[in-house]
Amino acid sequence: MILNPIQAFLVFAIPVLFAITLHEVAHGFIAERFGDPTARMLGRITLNPIKHIDPLGTVLVPLLGYFLGGFIIGWAKPVPIGVQNFKHKKRDMAIVSLAGPTANILMMLLWAGVIKVSFLMAASSPWAAYILQSMGMQGVMINIILAIFNLLPLPPLDGSHIVDCFLSPKASYQYNRLAPYGFWILLGLLFTGILAHIMTPLMGVMFSLIHLIFGI
Repeated sequence: MILNPIQAFLVFAIPVLFAITLHEVAHGFIAERFGDPTARMLGRITLNPIKHIDPLGTVLVPLLGYFLGGFIIGWAKPVPIGVQNFKHKKRDMAIVSLAGPTANILMMLLWAGVIKVSFLMAASSPWAAYILQSMGMQGVMINIILAIFNLLPLPPLDGSHIVDCFLSPKASYQYNRLAPYGFWILLGLLFTGILAHIMTPLMGVMFSLIHLIFGI
Protein backbone atom coordinates (compact mmCIF):
# COMPACT_ATOMS: atom_id res chain seq x y z
CA MET A 1 0.00 0.00 0.00
CA ILE A 2 1.16 3.52 -0.80
CA LEU A 3 0.25 6.56 1.27
CA ASN A 4 -0.34 9.93 -0.33
CA PRO A 5 1.89 12.80 0.87
CA ILE A 6 -0.64 14.08 3.42
CA GLN A 7 -1.22 10.62 4.88
CA ALA A 8 2.52 9.94 5.03
CA PHE A 9 3.09 13.27 6.79
CA LEU A 10 0.39 12.57 9.38
CA VAL A 11 1.68 9.05 10.03
CA PHE A 12 5.07 10.57 10.84
CA ALA A 13 3.98 13.84 12.46
CA ILE A 14 1.41 12.52 14.96
CA PRO A 15 3.83 10.22 16.85
CA VAL A 16 6.58 12.87 16.75
CA LEU A 17 4.35 15.61 18.16
CA PHE A 18 3.10 13.32 20.93
CA ALA A 19 6.66 12.26 21.72
CA ILE A 20 8.09 15.74 22.13
CA THR A 21 4.99 17.21 23.78
CA LEU A 22 4.50 14.55 26.45
CA HIS A 23 8.24 14.49 27.14
CA GLU A 24 8.18 18.17 28.08
CA VAL A 25 4.83 17.97 29.86
CA ALA A 26 6.24 15.17 32.02
CA HIS A 27 9.12 17.42 33.11
CA GLY A 28 6.76 20.24 34.06
CA PHE A 29 4.22 17.97 35.76
CA ILE A 30 6.79 16.28 38.00
CA ALA A 31 8.48 19.61 38.78
CA GLU A 32 5.10 20.90 39.94
CA ARG A 33 4.75 17.87 42.22
CA PHE A 34 8.05 18.89 43.83
CA GLY A 35 6.86 22.45 44.44
CA ASP A 36 7.90 24.32 41.30
CA PRO A 37 4.97 26.06 39.53
CA THR A 38 7.13 27.65 36.80
CA ALA A 39 6.01 25.42 33.93
CA ARG A 40 2.35 25.77 34.92
CA MET A 41 2.62 29.56 35.17
CA LEU A 42 4.20 29.78 31.71
CA GLY A 43 1.58 27.53 30.12
CA ARG A 44 3.97 24.68 29.36
CA ILE A 45 1.96 21.88 30.98
CA THR A 46 -0.18 21.59 27.88
CA LEU A 47 -0.71 19.12 25.05
CA ASN A 48 -0.52 21.97 22.52
CA PRO A 49 2.64 21.02 20.55
CA ILE A 50 3.18 24.60 19.36
CA LYS A 51 4.14 25.54 22.92
CA HIS A 52 6.99 22.99 22.85
CA ILE A 53 8.44 23.33 19.34
CA ASP A 54 12.02 24.62 19.19
CA PRO A 55 12.99 25.93 15.70
CA LEU A 56 16.53 24.63 16.11
CA GLY A 57 16.04 21.28 17.84
CA THR A 58 12.63 20.32 16.46
CA VAL A 59 13.11 21.51 12.87
CA LEU A 60 16.64 22.45 11.78
CA VAL A 61 18.79 19.75 13.43
CA PRO A 62 16.52 16.82 12.37
CA LEU A 63 16.48 18.16 8.80
CA LEU A 64 20.27 18.50 8.79
CA GLY A 65 20.61 14.96 10.07
CA TYR A 66 18.25 13.68 7.38
CA PHE A 67 19.79 15.46 4.40
CA LEU A 68 23.40 14.86 5.48
CA GLY A 69 22.74 11.18 6.03
CA GLY A 70 23.43 11.29 9.75
CA PHE A 71 21.50 10.00 12.75
CA ILE A 72 18.23 11.93 13.00
CA ILE A 73 17.88 13.48 16.46
CA GLY A 74 16.08 16.47 17.88
CA TRP A 75 14.61 18.09 20.93
CA ALA A 76 11.81 20.40 21.99
CA LYS A 77 11.93 23.75 23.72
CA PRO A 78 13.05 22.92 27.28
CA VAL A 79 10.45 23.40 30.00
CA PRO A 80 11.72 26.09 32.41
CA ILE A 81 12.42 24.63 35.85
CA GLY A 82 12.85 26.72 39.00
CA VAL A 83 15.33 24.54 40.88
CA GLN A 84 15.26 27.00 43.78
CA ASN A 85 11.72 25.80 44.53
CA PHE A 86 12.86 22.23 45.17
CA LYS A 87 13.44 21.03 48.72
CA HIS A 88 16.20 18.63 47.66
CA LYS A 89 17.60 20.43 44.62
CA LYS A 90 19.88 17.84 43.03
CA ARG A 91 17.73 14.82 43.80
CA ASP A 92 14.49 16.48 42.70
CA MET A 93 16.09 17.83 39.52
CA ALA A 94 17.36 14.35 38.67
CA ILE A 95 13.86 12.89 39.07
CA VAL A 96 12.33 15.71 37.01
CA SER A 97 14.92 15.07 34.30
CA LEU A 98 14.19 11.35 34.33
CA ALA A 99 10.45 12.02 33.85
CA GLY A 100 10.85 13.02 30.18
CA PRO A 101 12.67 9.89 28.98
CA THR A 102 10.35 7.77 31.15
CA ALA A 103 7.38 9.28 29.31
CA ASN A 104 9.03 8.34 26.01
CA ILE A 105 9.60 4.75 27.13
CA LEU A 106 5.94 4.46 28.15
CA MET A 107 4.88 5.88 24.78
CA MET A 108 7.22 3.43 23.06
CA LEU A 109 5.36 0.58 24.75
CA LEU A 110 2.00 2.13 23.85
CA TRP A 111 2.94 2.38 20.17
CA ALA A 112 4.27 -1.18 20.25
CA GLY A 113 0.81 -2.18 21.49
CA VAL A 114 -0.69 -0.32 18.53
CA ILE A 115 1.48 -2.41 16.18
CA LYS A 116 0.30 -5.59 17.90
CA VAL A 117 -3.33 -4.51 17.44
CA SER A 118 -2.67 -3.75 13.76
CA PHE A 119 -1.61 -7.37 13.22
CA LEU A 120 -4.90 -8.55 14.67
CA MET A 121 -6.82 -6.21 12.32
CA ALA A 122 -4.91 -7.13 9.17
CA ALA A 123 -7.41 -9.67 7.85
CA SER A 124 -10.59 -7.68 8.48
CA SER A 125 -9.38 -4.10 7.90
CA PRO A 126 -6.10 -4.17 5.94
CA TRP A 127 -6.02 -0.42 5.18
CA ALA A 128 -6.64 0.63 8.79
CA ALA A 129 -4.16 -2.00 9.95
CA TYR A 130 -1.51 -0.63 7.58
CA ILE A 131 -2.03 2.93 8.83
CA LEU A 132 -1.84 1.83 12.47
CA GLN A 133 1.22 -0.31 11.86
CA SER A 134 3.03 2.51 10.03
CA MET A 135 2.17 5.01 12.75
CA GLY A 136 3.10 2.54 15.47
CA MET A 137 6.51 1.90 13.90
CA GLN A 138 7.20 5.63 13.72
CA GLY A 139 6.04 6.03 17.32
CA VAL A 140 8.27 3.24 18.59
CA MET A 141 11.31 4.55 16.73
CA ILE A 142 11.01 8.24 17.67
CA ASN A 143 10.35 7.49 21.33
CA ILE A 144 13.30 5.10 21.55
CA ILE A 145 15.55 7.73 19.99
CA LEU A 146 14.29 10.52 22.26
CA ALA A 147 14.55 8.41 25.42
CA ILE A 148 18.12 7.26 24.75
CA PHE A 149 19.30 10.57 23.33
CA ASN A 150 18.04 12.58 26.30
CA LEU A 151 19.63 10.14 28.76
CA LEU A 152 23.10 10.76 27.32
CA PRO A 153 25.27 12.25 30.11
CA LEU A 154 26.11 15.43 28.22
CA PRO A 155 25.06 18.82 29.63
CA PRO A 156 22.43 20.13 29.22
CA LEU A 157 20.62 16.87 28.29
CA ASP A 158 18.44 15.14 30.88
CA GLY A 159 21.07 12.51 31.55
CA SER A 160 23.51 15.16 32.75
CA HIS A 161 21.19 16.14 35.63
CA ILE A 162 20.99 12.51 36.72
CA VAL A 163 24.79 12.22 36.69
CA ASP A 164 25.11 15.57 38.48
CA CYS A 165 23.02 14.24 41.34
CA PHE A 166 25.92 11.97 42.32
CA LEU A 167 28.76 14.49 41.93
CA SER A 168 30.50 16.54 44.58
CA PRO A 169 30.04 20.34 44.36
CA LYS A 170 33.50 20.76 42.82
CA ALA A 171 33.02 17.97 40.28
CA SER A 172 29.52 19.26 39.51
CA TYR A 173 30.89 22.73 38.73
CA GLN A 174 33.50 21.36 36.34
CA TYR A 175 31.01 18.99 34.71
CA ASN A 176 28.40 21.66 34.05
CA ARG A 177 30.98 23.91 32.41
CA LEU A 178 30.42 21.70 29.37
CA ALA A 179 26.85 22.98 28.99
CA PRO A 180 27.62 25.94 26.64
CA TYR A 181 29.43 23.54 24.30
CA GLY A 182 26.89 20.70 24.49
CA PHE A 183 25.13 21.60 21.24
CA TRP A 184 28.37 21.72 19.26
CA ILE A 185 29.58 18.47 20.81
CA LEU A 186 26.30 16.83 19.80
CA LEU A 187 26.61 18.09 16.23
CA GLY A 188 30.15 16.72 16.09
CA LEU A 189 29.01 13.33 17.39
CA LEU A 190 26.08 13.33 14.96
CA PHE A 191 27.93 14.12 11.75
CA THR A 192 30.99 11.96 12.51
CA GLY A 193 28.73 8.96 13.07
CA ILE A 194 29.90 8.50 16.65
CA LEU A 195 26.42 9.23 18.01
CA ALA A 196 24.95 6.43 15.90
CA HIS A 197 27.57 4.00 17.21
CA ILE A 198 26.67 4.98 20.78
CA MET A 199 22.91 4.81 20.37
CA THR A 200 22.46 1.83 18.04
CA PRO A 201 23.34 -0.89 20.60
CA LEU A 202 21.10 0.78 23.20
CA MET A 203 18.28 0.92 20.68
CA GLY A 204 18.80 -2.79 20.09
CA VAL A 205 18.19 -3.40 23.78
CA MET A 206 14.91 -1.50 23.61
CA PHE A 207 13.76 -3.41 20.53
CA SER A 208 14.58 -6.65 22.36
CA LEU A 209 12.41 -5.49 25.24
CA ILE A 210 9.51 -4.82 22.88
CA HIS A 211 9.94 -8.24 21.31
CA LEU A 212 9.97 -9.86 24.75
CA ILE A 213 6.77 -8.10 25.83
CA PHE A 214 4.75 -8.02 22.62
CA GLY A 215 6.31 -10.75 20.50
CA ILE A 216 6.80 -8.42 17.53
